[in-house]
Amino acid sequence: MSLHALIRARVAQNGPISLADYMAECLLHPEHGYYTTRVPFGAAGDFITAPEISQMFGELVGLCLAQAWMDQGAPKPFTLAELGPGRGTLMADVLRATRGVPAFHEAATVTLVEAASQLAQQQRELLAGFDITHVASADEMAEQPLFLIANEFFDALPIRQFIRAGQQWRETQIGLSGEDLVLGQGPALPQPALKGRLQETRDGDMVEYAPAVGPIMDAIGGRIARHGGIGLIIDYGDWRSLGDTFQALKDHQPVDPLADPGAADLTAHVDFEALATAAPCEITRLTPQGVFLERLGITQRAQSLATGLRGSALEAHIAAHRRLTHPDEMGNLFKVMGLFPAGCSPPPGLDQ
Repeated sequence: MSLHALIRARVAQNGPISLADYMAECLLHPEHGYYTTRVPFGAAGDFITAPEISQMFGELVGLCLAQAWMDQGAPKPFTLAELGPGRGTLMADVLRATRGVPAFHEAATVTLVEAASQLAQQQRELLAGFDITHVASADEMAEQPLFLIANEFFDALPIRQFIRAGQQWRETQIGLSGEDLVLGQGPALPQPALKGRLQETRDGDMVEYAPAVGPIMDAIGGRIARHGGIGLIIDYGDWRSLGDTFQALKDHQPVDPLADPGAADLTAHVDFEALATAAPCEITRLTPQGVFLERLGITQRAQSLATGLRGSALEAHIAAHRRLTHPDEMGNLFKVMGLFPAGCSPPPGLDQ
């Protein structure tokens, strides 16, 4: 039975489901889920992430983590972690860029937080030669200093979506119209989690939030607050959620998110204010990805790598640098927020 049929049967029997339940089924269903049945990354997949665009991204992120580790006294042992590491490309670049940092690799427990077994196997293959620890959730990481990357992780967390109705909210739900899955709105109800949004929204405004943000930020921010370390959260979105950002991508093109459950990537823009509010440690200002990478020296690195390139290889390299940093491409759409402990400096490239 297809996932579309399974969801139809569930709705027919129990009534409409939330957007969060729908996203969770589509992305992580053990038999039909998007991340459990396919490799979505790269030119042959449905979307491409910054580490797949150029090695420069992972190299600079790795050196940022290593510099912060040294700034905090080079604690040993420590956890070097990534949330949702895809094929493992970013962590591979991080490890390559930091191999010359004295004692960094020896002190690191490389930990990948991955819920999809198929992707975990790909990560093991790409990172063969390194001792890798896989965990299914952030709260399973060791209680020790944590130096963590979350690149395009939070955008894939299932969201709930609400439209304001007076002092109450109507939730977006997935229902049925004949054999089709359709979006609708539930009854107006109070939503304690959205109490703070009543002051700056109006009737008819739509807001989104991801219920899993709180526990995840508590797990990573708590470790940083207690033991030291930093976190780099890199994703598309803005300081505060407003409007409908639920979307689906297949073959690098937008598609109807309800048409073929499990066959397209489902995401929503990240509400960085919600992440900051849930973090039990210090946070940096929200910084555009292009500014962050320029502060870390991406242009100098690009010039160095370009020295031996000619023709189409040089053109592709220049295009990759532009795509990562230019305001009209990923440079402004993607933002960076850093986590760090009280009494320490913020991560390199970011301001408090």
